[in-house]
Amino acid sequence: MADSTTSRVSFTLDSSLDSVNKIELTAEQVAQRAGFDEDTIPHIAMAVREAAVNAVLHGNSYDTSKHITASFETTTDSLIIRIADQGPGLDPDKVPDPLAPENILRGSGRGIFLIKAFMDEVNFRQLHPGTELTLIKHRTPAQPGT
Repeated sequence: MADSTTSRVSFTLDSSLDSVNKIELTAEQVAQRAGFDEDTIPHIAMAVREAAVNAVLHGNSYDTSKHITASFETTTDSLIIRIADQGPGLDPDKVPDPLAPENILRGSGRGIFLIKAFMDEVNFRQLHPGTELTLIKHRTPAQPGT
């Protein structure tokens, strides 16, 4: 049985909102077991939810023949989350800036912005087909007296 210092879990899911919910719940549970504080856990969960929604909606376009994969790994230094789809791929440099004046009132388009705001590192990798996002949140040692 894995301890709270190192562990890994991964699964393959359908392209559905139920899968997004399962991935978000898993992110909360893994982050809590990894020792993240009560302010950080919801940020991690939201970033993971945004990545999973992007995989289902934009990557796979809800195509039932395509799947998404999610893996969660805790190391002594970090929580590493990978979410991948089987879609046409994404160029993160072509995603519109949600803070640009022409985009500020749009109802969507802030997912990648939020992911980058809440995580310490975000990496995109083209899978041909698909895109894999790697989200990393560094673990900080407990402070004395806390």
